[in-house]
Amino acid sequence: MYNKLNLITITGLGLRFGDKKLFEDVNLKFTPGNCYGVIGANGAGKSTFLKILSGEIDSDEGNVSITPGERLAVLKQDHFEFDEFTVLDTVIMGHKRLYEIIKEKETLYQKEDFSEEDGVKASKLEEEFAELDGWDAEVNAEKLLMGLGIPKDVHYKSMKEIKSNQKVKVLLAQSLFGDPGILLLDEPTNHLDFKAINWLQDFLLDYEKIVIIVSHDRYFLNKVCTHMVDIDYGKAKLYVGNYDFWYESSQLALKLMKEQNKKKEEKVKELQNFIARFSSNASKAKQATSRKKLLDKITIDDIKPSSRQYPFVGFNPEREAGKDILTVDEISKDIDGVNVLNDISFTVNKGDKIIILGRNDVAKTTLFKILMGEIEADKGDYKWGVTTKRDYLPKDNSKYFHDVDLNLVDWLRQFSKEKSETFIRGFLGKMLFSKQEPLKKASVLSGGEKVRCMFSKLMLSKANVLLLDEPTNHLDLESIQSVNNGLIAFKGTMLFTSHDHKFIQTIANRVIEITPKGIIDYQGTFDEFLENEDLQNKIDKMYE
Repeated sequence: MYNKLNLITITGLGLRFGDKKLFEDVNLKFTPGNCYGVIGANGAGKSTFLKILSGEIDSDEGNVSITPGERLAVLKQDHFEFDEFTVLDTVIMGHKRLYEIIKEKETLYQKEDFSEEDGVKASKLEEEFAELDGWDAEVNAEKLLMGLGIPKDVHYKSMKEIKSNQKVKVLLAQSLFGDPGILLLDEPTNHLDFKAINWLQDFLLDYEKIVIIVSHDRYFLNKVCTHMVDIDYGKAKLYVGNYDFWYESSQLALKLMKEQNKKKEEKVKELQNFIARFSSNASKAKQATSRKKLLDKITIDDIKPSSRQYPFVGFNPEREAGKDILTVDEISKDIDGVNVLNDISFTVNKGDKIIILGRNDVAKTTLFKILMGEIEADKGDYKWGVTTKRDYLPKDNSKYFHDVDLNLVDWLRQFSKEKSETFIRGFLGKMLFSKQEPLKKASVLSGGEKVRCMFSKLMLSKANVLLLDEPTNHLDLESIQSVNNGLIAFKGTMLFTSHDHKFIQTIANRVIEITPKGIIDYQGTFDEFLENEDLQNKIDKMYE
């Protein structure tokens, strides 16, 4: 087992940006064998917190103490930093000292006038090289790359020669390389495919050192995290358990706080039942045992309501659709001379909630644009049922906001039958635009605010069929949770794309994967689809 020393101790940490206080008097300990998810509303300082731990920025007060000699690794965000290096070298550079030794050795052994002094130096370097497991460096780097889905023929290419989604994986492999004592990962699942995410989950579950993660991927946080660090009220508080435990315990705390007349014994009983349910659902046996012991020690006073607000997302179709929803017949389309849709045919049934998958995001977006009449197919046809009323959330919503000189009230009024300001403001209030916010210009909104506005538009349409292209992009965890809940409850029919595992698993009842050689159409849940090995092998062959 790994040495159970407290490797990171944070004492009295505080940071301000101008007049804004991010956090103050933060006191935490991070210990090996645990994975900590850092959560908080957008702007709370999650990524900044990681940068303080890594030493990239200084705090205003307090200090971060790391056990001497422990190596800390950070997931790099600059995808062009290593363009001149090979993929394999980029991974090995994750262990800075080992890479320095490799280069020093190369320089020494290339000298024509190799002296006795050089021999002594080389001997010392070889000793340190062996201690750092240098002889297996390439093999270990290759294992990481292969695990993340980077084939061997790519390993000796330069970083500038490979695709952007491969660069993401190489930089992740770099951070994992060489068994660092502390791993800091900011959004590690961004742009990863589901196979790579599953591999990373297994890697981290077996990792016995300290892992600290910022992520919007709830499924990932639930799988790997033993604790959550919640940045809220300008503080950072440590909770035992994964994201779902934190979320539901904060909701329970809010409920118990409102039930002032409830007896203490009843509240304790409710808490015990809640903890028992989560203890039995722990994902891994080795985590479950230690986590259950910690959960059993939690008291009523330990769980706190969150200050975070959740928007309301709910859809009420104007009318129920009939049986005929959509028929797609042999649709093909080329974009910029490249075939993205090849004889795509399927029928959508009433009540279907279909996740559209595919390794080519352009293909999925193109299909949605064709079905919504924005572009025409090169070949084939589609037909909507006469009782369907459709609405669409595009991945790129810029046309709705670009050069729009309207405030939010007037912007949303365009899409509403009811024109009164009170009604429109009420709708915006559900999406957390309150007080003076509805009077700001639509053109200056952040990415997340624009998506929340688009959901207001969708709700007003009262459509019974929704097409949603990456609906959680730009949203914070609170908004993702609300959208997720709203779409689970939606009684109509849906086609959607997403890279959010939990979102897909809790909503979809059918999976369609678009490949270069046609589609795979699977009736069932997303997890069942992923766990069907024969089907996954068949899909892999359709991409070859």
